[in-house]
Amino acid sequence: MDMKFAWQGFGIFLLICPTFAADVRVAELIVAKVNNEIITTSELARTERAIDADLARTGVKGPELEKVRQERMKNVLRDRIDELLLAQKGKELNIEVESEVTKELAKIQSQNKIADQDKFQDWIRQQAGMPFEDFKGEMRNNFLTRRVIGQEVSSKIIIPRAEARDYYDKHKDEFVREERVFLSEILISTKGKSATELAAAEKKAKDVVSRARKGERFGDLARDNSDSDSSKNQGQLGSFKRSDLNAEIAKVAFANEKGYITDPIRVSNGFIILRVDARHEAGLAAFEEVEGEAMEKLYAPLFQPAMRSYLTRLRQEAFLEIREGYVDSGAAAGKDTSWQDPAQLKPQTVSKSEVAANAVRPRRLKFMHIIPLPGTSTGEGPKSVSK
Repeated sequence: MDMKFAWQGFGIFLLICPTFAADVRVAELIVAKVNNEIITTSELARTERAIDADLARTGVKGPELEKVRQERMKNVLRDRIDELLLAQKGKELNIEVESEVTKELAKIQSQNKIADQDKFQDWIRQQAGMPFEDFKGEMRNNFLTRRVIGQEVSSKIIIPRAEARDYYDKHKDEFVREERVFLSEILISTKGKSATELAAAEKKAKDVVSRARKGERFGDLARDNSDSDSSKNQGQLGSFKRSDLNAEIAKVAFANEKGYITDPIRVSNGFIILRVDARHEAGLAAFEEVEGEAMEKLYAPLFQPAMRSYLTRLRQEAFLEIREGYVDSGAAAGKDTSWQDPAQLKPQTVSKSEVAANAVRPRRLKFMHIIPLPGTSTGEGPKSVSK
């Protein structure tokens, strides 16, 4: 089944204890201790492999590739510490995310059309490379991370509406638009169907239109009924210029306002239903139309420093020890994170079974694309107040 994967993986780094050849023990080296959790070499190694795979897909090559790679690699340990600290803070704040986890799992199950719960859990295990409960735990931590960022960082960045208006007045060239329409779709396929099945497909399309016009969420209808790949994104197609669309669809789309839902339109592979999500007239957009965009332009440069300041504070409050030879690029100034004497700090290595017992798992982001990585995106927009 086709799915979008955005995983940071988890690799196996084997440390063999030569002193006890008769009792060989496979273990992972501990790199850092973050409060009551640990980070191992295997986690960092797999994350680095995931970065290489991601960069390979971008097509960047030569010196530019190496520059980008080095920049990302130097922050691997920092990002992992960030993730643990944020998830731990979420638990400390008693943030409840079980309903979000349940909804997201149901969404994944529905999108991939796996009705049987046991089969779904087996499928998750095969796709994710970890037990279902571990996958669920990782999803829970990612939701916690998002909520902490929103509650502790994003909500505290206040941008007065007057400042957004001032930005708009001084940068009007940034808000000049082409004529565009934003569309979502539901496709009822007719591919390979008999005359009787074609009639049934047309009836289904008309029924879906009726339900949408009566108020059912178009995205939910697309998810549950559409035969297009866009169903995995609630039918959203993005924006189009008039010349991007065939004449019939363009005529309907550009003649109607936001929220309009078309009758079923017969296309080569089925019946398509379109919703106008938004429409931009050509020329300078009114401030009221782009107020959020202006807010975002002011918000973006404020977020990164605020995020790093918050993560620095979490580091200062945390029990944090980092093995010699590894560098936390987000270290808090003056914080002693030196690795203690091995005789006092045990174990230096941990078996794979012990890692499992301590619930130390990789930060896999499969199905988590809606959740931002710490320090990159908030998952929430800027707040505004009137002055």
